[in-house]
Amino acid sequence: MLERSHLMVVREVERQGSLTGAADVLNITQSALSHTVKKLEQQLGTPVWTREGRSMRLTQAGQYLLGLANRLLPQFEHAEARMKQYAQGERGTLRIGMECHPCYQWLLKVVSPYLARWPDVDVDVKQRFQFGGIGALFGYDIDVLVTPDPLMKPGLRFQPVFDYEQVLVVADGHALANEPYVTPAHLSSEVLITYPVETDRLDIYTQFLTPANIVPRRHKVIETTDIMLQMVASGRGVAALPRWLAEEYAESMPLTPLRLGKKGIAKQIFLGTREADDAIDYLSAFVALARDAEWAEARFRA
Repeated sequence: MLERSHLMVVREVERQGSLTGAADVLNITQSALSHTVKKLEQQLGTPVWTREGRSMRLTQAGQYLLGLANRLLPQFEHAEARMKQYAQGERGTLRIGMECHPCYQWLLKVVSPYLARWPDVDVDVKQRFQFGGIGALFGYDIDVLVTPDPLMKPGLRFQPVFDYEQVLVVADGHALANEPYVTPAHLSSEVLITYPVETDRLDIYTQFLTPANIVPRRHKVIETTDIMLQMVASGRGVAALPRWLAEEYAESMPLTPLRLGKKGIAKQIFLGTREADDAIDYLSAFVALARDAEWAEARFRA
């Protein structure tokens, strides 16, 4: 009774806000779409929309169908794209979502040899994924999620890739540069530069500042690592980054990485995938390559 085409109608009418707009996108006439809508509601025995002039608002039943459409239709579209790739002699496209801003440089070191080993697989990286990474995996928007904060859910698998230490990065001439480690109180007079991520997802807050009831003098957001560390090197602020990344930049810039607290902050990077995709060889090969010690360059040093 309920067909894929019905879900497509529900999703598109909601997106466009009217039958006219939905009909244009679906490439059918408005009268044909009106007939489909009427027939669907008759078959279901309940209204799916309420009409408000030319606009249409989903009923409770309609909201349920919309949720179903948003879950199922991306899977159909993903499957069709994959079948098309198979038909063209391609293996597919590996879509990677990044919840770890500074991991882009690490990812480049994995992607390069991966592409060499799998010439018939393309890679698409969603670096600005912000964010609902778990929903993106379930919704088939991505195939792999790179994250330091896995959320264990039935149907998903998270595998640790490497360990690292989160450190504070300051300019070589900064007053803290010679300290053996920094305390939360040290940051109360500092400009803290971070990526554009909510503070409740930033380790420097959740594992360091917030438990101590400390806030920095100012919190500044910068999207790119290069500009962030240029600002730090020029004395415009401090930043929290993985030690391996800080040390890599410190080879060419006047930067000093400092331990956060006496014991430091230990973290891990995980790769999240769908359990249903375990049999996909090129996906499992990517995870295996990423976990190889050759690419996990930096380990947390106690």
